Amino acid sequence: MNSRSLFAELVGTAFLVFFGVGAATLSFGFKITGASPSAGVVVTALTFGLVLLGLAYAIGPVSGCHINPAVTMGFLACQRISLTQAVGYWAAQFVGGIAGAAALYGVVSATPAYSTKTVGLGTDGYGKHSMVGLSGGGAFAVEVILTLLFVFVILSVTRQGASPAVAGIAIGLSLTLVHLVGIPLDGTSVNPARALAPALFVGGQALNQVWVFILAPLIGGALGAATYLGIHGRTETAPAPVVATSPGAEPALGS
Repeated sequence: MNSRSLFAELVGTAFLVFFGVGAATLSFGFKITGASPSAGVVVTALTFGLVLLGLAYAIGPVSGCHINPAVTMGFLACQRISLTQAVGYWAAQFVGGIAGAAALYGVVSATPAYSTKTVGLGTDGYGKHSMVGLSGGGAFAVEVILTLLFVFVILSVTRQGASPAVAGIAIGLSLTLVHLVGIPLDGTSVNPARALAPALFVGGQALNQVWVFILAPLIGGALGAATYLGIHGRTETAPAPVVATSPGAEPALGS
């Protein structure tokens, strides 16, 4: 672990939150997609997936492009990173997420129609804050399941012997998939940093409920690692890079 990998995680998480949560705020807060919630779901899901796809190739060779504490939990559970590395990544991811949310808040608050009470900031939620009225227990279960799948895919496509050229595509599409299902249910976290950052600016029930969207993805990440080990086994001591490293480039985390 070095300063460049930590900075990459910070910047990557900031971009993910700014663009992904930004799309959610524009779609469901400002309602730029009109009266159709389905359009907002698709726009937001694609934005999250496309941002991650691009970042996987941009910072994957530097840090591994976790940009998600649940993903780092999965790598830690598989012993593909050390606890010290994981703690450093978690700190960088949460700081980056808050920075991204702060930048987004600064932009949207410059519009005359903006209010955290009426427009929000793309926060997750259950009960009356869910599009379908999902309960807190249901939201917890959904987050565990969605994160399990997402982390399992990431660990599988970054294992030694996998094709690094297509790993970013698989990872980006997986994030799109879990958002297509999860947004109508609870907004979709699968990323504690993404969940906490906008909730800090909105406050109220968003902040009261955010523990579900922090704890459940971390459990899902650990279960995703267990699923990966059950299927693929512990065949490597370090992950393959998300994309092939070029001469002079920083290697992916653990490689």
